[in-house]
Amino acid sequence: MTGQTSSAQGVRQVRYQTEVSVYGASSANTPFWLRSNQYGIVPDETPFMALRQSISQDYRTILSRTDSLKAIKRRIDFGWGAQAVINTGYSYQLLIPEAYLKLKLGRSMEVWAGRRREIIGLVDSTLSSGSYAWSGNALPLTKVQFAVPDYLPRKGLIGFKGFYAHGWFESGRFVNNALLHQKALYGRFGKPNWRVKLYAGINHQVMWGGHSDHLVNNATIKNNQLPNQFSDYVNVVLARPLADRTDVDTNRISHFDQENRIGNHLGTVDLAFEYTGKSFSIFAYRQNIYEDGSLFYLTNIQDGLNGLRIRNRRPGNPSGIRIGDLLLEYLYTQSQGGSLFLENAAQRGRDNYFNHSQYQDGWSRYGQTIGTPFISPSPMSRSDLPQYGFTNNNRVAVMHLGVSGQVLDFFSFQFKASYSENLGTYEQPFLRPIRQFSSLLSISSPVAILKGATARASVATDLGDLYDNTTGFSIGISKTGHF
Repeated sequence: MTGQTSSAQGVRQVRYQTEVSVYGASSANTPFWLRSNQYGIVPDETPFMALRQSISQDYRTILSRTDSLKAIKRRIDFGWGAQAVINTGYSYQLLIPEAYLKLKLGRSMEVWAGRRREIIGLVDSTLSSGSYAWSGNALPLTKVQFAVPDYLPRKGLIGFKGFYAHGWFESGRFVNNALLHQKALYGRFGKPNWRVKLYAGINHQVMWGGHSDHLVNNATIKNNQLPNQFSDYVNVVLARPLADRTDVDTNRISHFDQENRIGNHLGTVDLAFEYTGKSFSIFAYRQNIYEDGSLFYLTNIQDGLNGLRIRNRRPGNPSGIRIGDLLLEYLYTQSQGGSLFLENAAQRGRDNYFNHSQYQDGWSRYGQTIGTPFISPSPMSRSDLPQYGFTNNNRVAVMHLGVSGQVLDFFSFQFKASYSENLGTYEQPFLRPIRQFSSLLSISSPVAILKGATARASVATDLGDLYDNTTGFSIGISKTGHF
């Protein structure tokens, strides 16, 4: 049943999705592309069965052109969403990857609180190997976020969008009660109906604050508490280095923080180009990486994520195969500004991506990488490889292919294949380059006898020397609807 108010108020629907999946693998480990970029809901050890239930209510949908535009602009609307996941197998898990409440203020501002699925950065969101800083690989953090989610002005030659957020990491970390500061600003040049548009922007993530009993004896922290006052927050937001400041309270701020910045900073500076033709479109993007001053001095300019997506805009062929999207990506993080870290522009290297000497759990959430899954946690690699920090492998070069489309206008498919060269870290390099191949093929189709139901089957393979050689599968059915 669908509830409906007058046209001026629009339609409000509660939507749901129920999914049941069964997994299997040739080893205890879930293959890379069955678990990666799944928002942390697929465990590293292959589950036997997963049950997922989602429910949400979006903003009102306006039905009539006669609705008052003035009323729409002034309206405060709300929505919400939640998802629960139960995994059974080697262990039992109950996860809540989503639980949020959102408010729309007029037509441009959104405020939300809770956990919500997100991908941050200019990137293809479906077939990508993963946006570098925030890829959807880990369970979402609890946040409060203020955002302009769409480019404004909507029909302008130049538009801007962005967000500002505060979040909380989970307990039980090396540094407990750590906080998240996060913001982003992106611009678009070109009107929405133009064939050519240019994009640019920056995102900034900081893990800061918290306390730890483990850092007391090495003089990097005082009184068990990392900097957490409002003045510290201002320094975090502005990413201000403290080395040249005379107003630093040395009785409160540690020597480590004085020589660097407060917190663990990282993010990307993004550029993108989009062309939309009658029969195809092109989206090309580049994410440049920063974690300290290397990008400012261009010493790590080699590192970054490069992507090219070609989209077929022609109608499908009911009697054949239609390729919808073709994606090529190249991720490179082996430079890191070089092997030396000195306080001068030419040798500001050894960036050690996703590792940190204070926040030693690294750029992670419940042990899973928040950013690109190709910089993976140390325990995920083979036991004969050097173990170091959060990740023992942040110097990678990855070639990635993604393809999606339809067969006979009935089956949908998605294929991913990735080949990587892995060098370890500058601190603990691998004795030789380690090569790895991972792939995934997924096929889905509607189930005619169950309205709104879709059946899906996936098979994934890992071959190489970074992970255990594994072949695995998942079979599932999902049902969507509204009431």
